[in-house]
Amino acid sequence: MALLYLSSPERAAVWRPIFAREMPEMAFVAGEAAVEDPAAIRYLAAWTLPPDVFLRYPGVELVVSVGAGVDQLDLPAIPAHVAVARTVTPSIGAMMRDYTVLGVLAMHRELPYYLARQREAVWKGRPVVLAGRRRVGVMGLGELGRACIEALRGFGFPLAGWSRSARRIPGVETFSGKDGLAPFLARTDILVCLLPLTEETSGILDAGLFAALPEGACLVHAGRGRQLDHAALLAALDTGQLGGAFLDVTEPEPLPAGHPFWTHPKIVLTPHVATVTDFEEGALSAVETLRGHREGGAIRGLVDRSRGY
Repeated sequence: MALLYLSSPERAAVWRPIFAREMPEMAFVAGEAAVEDPAAIRYLAAWTLPPDVFLRYPGVELVVSVGAGVDQLDLPAIPAHVAVARTVTPSIGAMMRDYTVLGVLAMHRELPYYLARQREAVWKGRPVVLAGRRRVGVMGLGELGRACIEALRGFGFPLAGWSRSARRIPGVETFSGKDGLAPFLARTDILVCLLPLTEETSGILDAGLFAALPEGACLVHAGRGRQLDHAALLAALDTGQLGGAFLDVTEPEPLPAGHPFWTHPKIVLTPHVATVTDFEEGALSAVETLRGHREGGAIRGLVDRSRGY
C-alpha cells in the first residue's frame, strides 16, 4: 500500500520523514518515475492531477489536495468511487483571518488613496468614517468566514454574512440564497468575498453585484480568481460605484504585464498569499485524512463532490 505524491520536491522533503514517523506502514512514493508497483498505489497527494492518472493507478481510493481548495482539480474526471479531500490546517484559518482584517482596515481607512498621495508627495488627509458607521459583509460563512467575522467584531463594524444555505451567527445579521443576496449587498459598505469556487459562484462578482452595493463601497476579495469579472470591477471603480478593491486572487495568476490591476490607483493587489499551506501542517493533515479513510472513520477535509468543496 502506497501514497503517490505528485507535488513539489521541497514539500516532499518535509512530508517524507513525517510519513515515515507517523505512518511507517504506508510507502511514500514521490513522483511517477519512482513507482515500482502501480497496483500498490492507493492514495494520491497532488495540487493538480496528470492526464489518465487513474488509468495508470486503478487502485486509487482517495485523492488529497495539498492545498486548502480543490477547484483546481477536475472533479468530474475523478472516478465516482474515489474520495477527494482537501488539506485542513490550523494556520490557514489564522492566515485568512489576518488577511481579511488587513484588507478591511485598508479599505476602511482608505489606504489606496493615501498610497497615491504618497507617490505624488502630497500631504492631504480626508475625513475619517467611524467603524460603527462602516458596514462589513462577508460572503461565505464556512470555517474561514466565521473566523474572519469573529476577528472583525472588536473593531465595532456592523457585521453581516451571506451564504448559499442559512447560517446563524450570534450578533451578526445573516442572509442566504438568491433572495437574500440583494438585501445583504444593499447594507454592505465593505464586501469580503471568501466563497469557494463552484458553478454558482464563478463570475459572481460582476457588474450587477457591484451595482447592488451602496455607492462608494469597497471589495476585499480572497476567494477565487474566476469569481471576479475584471472589466466590471474596473468600470465600477472608474465610475465611483466602488471606492476601492483589495485583491489577492485573479484569473489568470499571475496577471499579464500591462494589466490595469497592476497600476490602478484604487486597487491593492497581492499575489495569492492570503493563505499559504505550511508543509509540515499539510503533511500531518494528510496523515489524519489517510488514517480516517483506512479506519473507516471521519475523513479529515472530505469534499462534497456535489457541491465542489
